[in-house]
Amino acid sequence: MEKNENKLVTGRRDALKMLGLGSAAMITGGFRKVSSDKEAKEQDTIQKPPVGMAPVKIKSVRAITTKAGGSNLVVVKVETTEPGLYGLGCATFTQRAEAVVVGINRYLNDFCVGRDADNIEDMWQSAYVSSYWRNGPVLNNGLSGLDQALWDIKGKRAGMPVYQLLGGKCRFAIDTYTSVSGSTPEQVGENVLKQMADGQRHVRIQLGAYGGVGTIGSKPDFKDAGFGMPRDGFMDDKAYLRAVPKMFEGVRKKCGEEIELIHDIHERCEPRDVIAMCKQLEDYHPFEIEDPLSPENRHWWKQLRESTTIPFAMGELFNNVNEFVDPVINHYFDYIRLHVSQIGGITPAMKVARLCEWFNVKTIWHGPGDVSPVGHSAQAHMDLACWNFGIQEGGGVFSDQLREIFPGCCTKKNGYIYVNDLPGLGIDINEELAAKYPITNSAGNWTVRKRDGTIIRP
Repeated sequence: MEKNENKLVTGRRDALKMLGLGSAAMITGGFRKVSSDKEAKEQDTIQKPPVGMAPVKIKSVRAITTKAGGSNLVVVKVETTEPGLYGLGCATFTQRAEAVVVGINRYLNDFCVGRDADNIEDMWQSAYVSSYWRNGPVLNNGLSGLDQALWDIKGKRAGMPVYQLLGGKCRFAIDTYTSVSGSTPEQVGENVLKQMADGQRHVRIQLGAYGGVGTIGSKPDFKDAGFGMPRDGFMDDKAYLRAVPKMFEGVRKKCGEEIELIHDIHERCEPRDVIAMCKQLEDYHPFEIEDPLSPENRHWWKQLRESTTIPFAMGELFNNVNEFVDPVINHYFDYIRLHVSQIGGITPAMKVARLCEWFNVKTIWHGPGDVSPVGHSAQAHMDLACWNFGIQEGGGVFSDQLREIFPGCCTKKNGYIYVNDLPGLGIDINEELAAKYPITNSAGNWTVRKRDGTIIRP
């Protein structure tokens, strides 16, 4: 036994001596003297790790606009010092599009030129705080377009789709929901059946427009009194609250239990009324109810959550990247419904998604028609890579006109969105064609009033 222990000790000493010699050899260049410059260069090549791609600098940042699809769309184009290498990102804030354009062309360009296009996190953080005051929707949308464009560039540099850089696919395609409406529950049900025939498994149902604006209830007295503006909308909130449960009942009878039904309150009702209505909806098993409370009523979340088992989706109007934290960790809602260009792009959206995973909150990125095809592509890449994906609003269905302006749009089949596997976000833009449809300063009509003319907050 003693002889074996001595052998072990000797073996350790010999090994340590060899390690010491090896370290010395690494420092001095080997066990023998290098005899020529050629050998020295070869030895140097072996010992040094391979160098990555040469850095690429930002040469320009500018806005490209179009209104081909009926909404003001704003896209950021980031050009680099590498010839032909550029990225695209969505900065669409359709209600204030011209303000976003000025922010991009007059501010972000000066801020970004000469910076390293690879350092996305540093770029996001520095741009976010560079104006001292932050979290305005104009700044956030410009920053989102920049961020998405930088991810597009990184994917092109790596020769990979962006979803691969985010961790790869968690699913073969992206399940979606679409929206239907009607003036009666029977009409809504007929429109749901059409979507089911097209392969949809999830449908959002609305009686009239959001909240029944202009379609439910009697004539608004404020219009007779000449109060407000002629284009102002009207909502009879009590009539709406009575109508929604009847709509769900009618659609379930006509369409059955297999179809997943969604409804958007659009934050237009009093919290106590939302609680009462949602209790009535429990028997119809909604997939989720969207935006039940306005941002001003966030202190009602705990009471709302404790009042019903209905799943909730929230976050479309979140403007600050910290607004979602408390509701998520307290399980106040089940789906995070961020508008990606409003919150600042892929970089913060992925952080939100990763945090939500730990609290069993799933994603539903906001995907209406006033998100550009570039923005829909960015959301689709995140949908593929997020394990806690819930469902995607819209996307994949674009007019021939938009597809011509934005070659490489994602596509939709049987309710699923598919992206191409081109590097980056896989989408481009025809600037000449886009310019044929100039944007306007139209802010849309978000002014909705009660019977007496009181403004209703969406």
